[in-house]
Amino acid sequence: MTLMPWRDIDTVLLDMDGTLLDLHYDNHFWLEHLPRRYAELHGVSRAMAELELQPLFERNAGQLQWYCLDFWSTELRLPVRELKLETAHLIALRPDADTFLAALKQAGKRVILITNAHRDSLSLKLERIELAPYFERLISSHDYGFPKENLQFWDALQADIHFDPKRSLFIDDTLPILRSARDFGVGQLLAVSQPDSRKGPKDTAEFAAVGDYRELIKGLLD
Repeated sequence: MTLMPWRDIDTVLLDMDGTLLDLHYDNHFWLEHLPRRYAELHGVSRAMAELELQPLFERNAGQLQWYCLDFWSTELRLPVRELKLETAHLIALRPDADTFLAALKQAGKRVILITNAHRDSLSLKLERIELAPYFERLISSHDYGFPKENLQFWDALQADIHFDPKRSLFIDDTLPILRSARDFGVGQLLAVSQPDSRKGPKDTAEFAAVGDYRELIKGLLD
């Protein structure tokens, strides 16, 4: 990965899940824990649970309700918040993410968290990982009513925090979201090469990717 043009970057916008936090927690919850508990609580087989859940997941992916715990609690007739607590021990920082955040703060960059996570998910994670002190703002897309995949999210973000897209860096592990940010005019974009520590590197298509936050810090504090 080439050195970031840090002198041309005032604002750093960071995703949470898969970018700062290991995506293993979320993948394990939605792909393993939730189907198992759905089967137990509704008295069906695990295979039947998968058959019932898969079309629901596919139909709602990328939309705001996909990230909403209230939506899934109603849709699945399950206490999703409580179920998420059952696997909360898996919530973990990605390697050196805190080192990167501390360096950004030391360098005087404006650092803002922008996540599609529901406020309840955000609170759950902040209770276990001390992220809040590094950020000027912690913004959930639910605050605006649009997911990050939607250009209207970026319009709302601009109206809220008044940032210069051309002098901003945005890091996210989801390609449709990075493309939305690019369409809005965000100048520097980075994908994440391995958002889930238990899975191999992912194809980040046309985007450069960060794999090691220590590499990204180079040139930041010069």
